[in-house]
Amino acid sequence: MIVTIDGPAGAGKSSVARELARRLGFRFLNTGAMYRAVALAALRAGADWQDEAAIADLAARQQIDLVDDRVLLGGEDVTQPIHSIEVTAVVKHVADNQQGVRLVDQQRRWGAGDWRCGR
Repeated sequence: MIVTIDGPAGAGKSSVARELARRLGFRFLNTGAMYRAVALAALRAGADWQDEAAIADLAARQQIDLVDDRVLLGGEDVTQPIHSIEVTAVVKHVADNQQGVRLVDQQRRWGAGDWRCGR
């Protein structure tokens, strides 16, 4: 079973989803954290936010692992940095990217039991 919650950034979707998953005995996949991790990688790379193809390419090259409540980007724990004001300000460029930043394949692998979500 898959349950999704949609809404604006900072509305508490992840907190509600995490608690709901806990109560129902489900696993919790924080897809928003995955997009935030890509946004952090793009910030670090000095990405041009108008170049959607470059952002999509950068996203495809990221190794994102979700372990317990931690988010690892290339093995680095970025759980805190992905919630910075800087990342919040630019994550829309990743989530709304029309060139293919969809991370769906990674999310499906996670759902199938592969905790490593990247490449």
